[in-house]
Amino acid sequence: MIPLTIGLAGLLALASATLSDEHSEGVSQAIIDGTGPGWRALGEDDFVNVNTDDDTWSFEGDIIRCTGQPVGVTRSKEPLTNFELVVQWRHMKPAGNSGVFVWAPAQALEGIARGTLPRGGIEVQVLDPAFATQYEQRTGRKGDWFTTHGDVFPVGTSTMTPYPPTSPDGSRGFPREERTLTTGEWNHYYIRAINGEVRLWVNGQEVSGGKECQPATGYLCLESEGSPIEFQGLRIRELP
Repeated sequence: MIPLTIGLAGLLALASATLSDEHSEGVSQAIIDGTGPGWRALGEDDFVNVNTDDDTWSFEGDIIRCTGQPVGVTRSKEPLTNFELVVQWRHMKPAGNSGVFVWAPAQALEGIARGTLPRGGIEVQVLDPAFATQYEQRTGRKGDWFTTHGDVFPVGTSTMTPYPPTSPDGSRGFPREERTLTTGEWNHYYIRAINGEVRLWVNGQEVSGGKECQPATGYLCLESEGSPIEFQGLRIRELP
């Protein structure tokens, strides 16, 4: 653990779960909600459009609307290392696909073409539950390599050791519970990204994550991937 001053130690103590515990409990509701010392809201002034259209993203109060077209991302203005993030989201059409990228390195974002996604980072999946049904109808087989309840996995050049349960090939951290709400309903994510470890709480319960992420610093990105989605109440607390 990085040495802390007394003030920072007090702040970090509020984030009370032990980082080395794969499935620690006891995180307070205030932390999951993103309230208390050190938290701040994220809005239009905190993001930069990377490779989507000017009207792909729109900001109104604490709501961020995404048309889903074209595929691409908007990223935080500054890279982040240790932080906690609260974000609510809802898909506006069944089977919508999106994600929150953590620690996307600069080189994974530089010069990426319109219609493509970052070549690195840890993705926290944001899928509408109807995606699984439509996938089976489209392909004639069950999508056993993904879930719609909060997968966490490395993208491109990034690496991660996922916590169990995992996808059949071992690349994704699968959720231990199915907690995602249906189309049009607000879902609540609390994401903890500290010391190379990413853990995800869905609607109040820790479900998935991974450790030994490389790199463990980079940009926060919101994903546009073909379907309209709304994000609400983004709040962040940066830690030492």
